[in-house]
Amino acid sequence: MLSYKKTGWALAASIVFPGLLLAQKEIALSNPSFEDIPNHSTTPQGWYNCGFPAESPPDVQPGAFYVSHPPSHGRTYLGLVVRDNETYEAVGQRLTAPLEANQCYEFALDLCRSETYLSLSRTTGQAANYAQPVVLHIWGGHGYCDKRELLDKTDAITTTQWRTYTFTLRPRRGSYTYLMLEAFYKTPTLLPYNGNVLLDNATTLRQVACETPTTVKNSTPSPPTPSSTKATAQPPTPSRSRPTTPDSSGSPAVEPSPAAAAPSKDLPTRDTLKQGATFQVSNLYFDADKYDIKPACLPALEAIYHFLIQNPDIILEVGGHTNELPSYEASLTLSTLRAKAVAEWLVNKGIPAERIQYKGYGKTKPIDTRMTDEAHRRNQRVEFKILSMREN
Repeated sequence: MLSYKKTGWALAASIVFPGLLLAQKEIALSNPSFEDIPNHSTTPQGWYNCGFPAESPPDVQPGAFYVSHPPSHGRTYLGLVVRDNETYEAVGQRLTAPLEANQCYEFALDLCRSETYLSLSRTTGQAANYAQPVVLHIWGGHGYCDKRELLDKTDAITTTQWRTYTFTLRPRRGSYTYLMLEAFYKTPTLLPYNGNVLLDNATTLRQVACETPTTVKNSTPSPPTPSSTKATAQPPTPSRSRPTTPDSSGSPAVEPSPAAAAPSKDLPTRDTLKQGATFQVSNLYFDADKYDIKPACLPALEAIYHFLIQNPDIILEVGGHTNELPSYEASLTLSTLRAKAVAEWLVNKGIPAERIQYKGYGKTKPIDTRMTDEAHRRNQRVEFKILSMREN
């Protein structure tokens, strides 16, 4: 009876509103099942390699790196990995018709994870299993590999059995003629790691009615349906208590003036931006032994927030640091908490969580090696690193 009612309404809509169904378009992907000759470091036909220049392309599976998972459709599928040297794989293609701004499109994709994906670690050169769960990002852009707008993303793909994930894409910053599928780390994460995601059996992108309220849903597998992890704007992170990992020098840190805003010269301009670059913002320091956000730091954090708003293609790492007084293990803990505090402030302010990572460097990267209170204060800091950005 329900099926009959749905069919009846569809028929009635086509009669009463003859242009309604015709207005909804479908955009077919080229080689949606990633069919090709199985081989490592080979981007399947119809897709373009959007990985890092010095790294190998994605893989047509099964068979490469001891991956033996059967396909969910056809004979082959795509394997994407993330690496412990902060590189990750992606593929893109030009669409036959644009994804139009403020219109909604739905498509599905089969995803899973291989328990075995044996290769070499990029940081140690030793054998490694790239088996940790990763996230899949879906980007819209104006060219191959152009990460103009993040249209949707999954939670970490933990299942080793094929699951169908349904995505709703709604471009908000413009219309896009290119689509990119990117493997990325589960965030926030302390360190880059080796992981994989397998992709197969993509469907046509079908225009659908946008839901109200007008927010893009987090992609969901069926079954099961994971809970949404989208960040929402909240008040600034409250102060945190003193951890048991002191870097105290016996005297409090010098307190910057609350009215002192971060000078614009601290922030890189669009002409000087480049992937891998690091920078620091004035008046963004921590008291000894602590990792709470002080009122005096708010102008500096606001500057970083506006920098990210003005550069929506940038993915940023917040790196925490301590002075040289605590032990190695204690400095890692405290520096991680400092980086996390800043990352959480930015996310709570409204920056998407997928654009912010944090990492603690402990006392391994001092900027002032003098044994003075001022040197200790300067080392009790956070710095920012551009992990990813759109090429000009």
